[in-house]
Amino acid sequence: MSTFALILTLVFVAVSIFLSVWQRLGLEKDIMIGTIRAAIQLIAVGYVLHTIFRLRSWIFILLMLTVMITVATLNARKKGKGLLGIGRRIAIAITLTEILTMGLLIGLKIIGSTPQYVIPISGMIIGNAMVVSGLFLNRLKSEIDTRREEIKVYLALGATSKQAISSVMRSTVKAAMLPTIDGMKTVGLVQLPGMMTGMIVAGANPIEAVRYQILIMYSFTSSAAITAIVLGILTHGLLFNKAHQFIERY
Repeated sequence: MSTFALILTLVFVAVSIFLSVWQRLGLEKDIMIGTIRAAIQLIAVGYVLHTIFRLRSWIFILLMLTVMITVATLNARKKGKGLLGIGRRIAIAITLTEILTMGLLIGLKIIGSTPQYVIPISGMIIGNAMVVSGLFLNRLKSEIDTRREEIKVYLALGATSKQAISSVMRSTVKAAMLPTIDGMKTVGLVQLPGMMTGMIVAGANPIEAVRYQILIMYSFTSSAAITAIVLGILTHGLLFNKAHQFIERY
């Protein structure tokens, strides 16, 4: 794509600004900020990746992955306001998901260990784990709000904190995983996924692009399950004290 063609894509931004002004939505400033930030961030990442690909050093790869996990954690943590220490647990869940998923992909020689494979695919895995973390926390807070008395009744009847919260955690984990599973059912029918589209636009064989997209979708199921279940295990300790009493502030 030429620089001139890229500049022409600003017409889509102009359309959204025009519609915002026309309907008095007041989103013009946000659209402009988003447009500028997206361009700066992506261009910066492009130059960083170009350097990392050229150097082929695992130190820089790990540094890039650390930045990705940190940003993903900070973003997902916003969904868990009120849960003290949730940020650390999200970081552990996302990091463990990345290590296990990428470890299998490289260990089984499904992909190479070069930066052009590790960084983009890790980005998608970490991004999916971030979304799953957000869904988990949203659903957990909703479940606690609606089933607070049920949890207290279980505790009053002699149940341990783990027993009292088990049903809530199962519902929460399932809710966090379902969007990923549902996405697999419609992939390719409703829209072409991003990685597949990018490879095809770049001139890759469509069959090869499909294979890589299948790889991504299957790894997403694993990352969703690992993230949700690990978060479920780690979050339990935030909801109860050592005497198995429910912490009321949640």
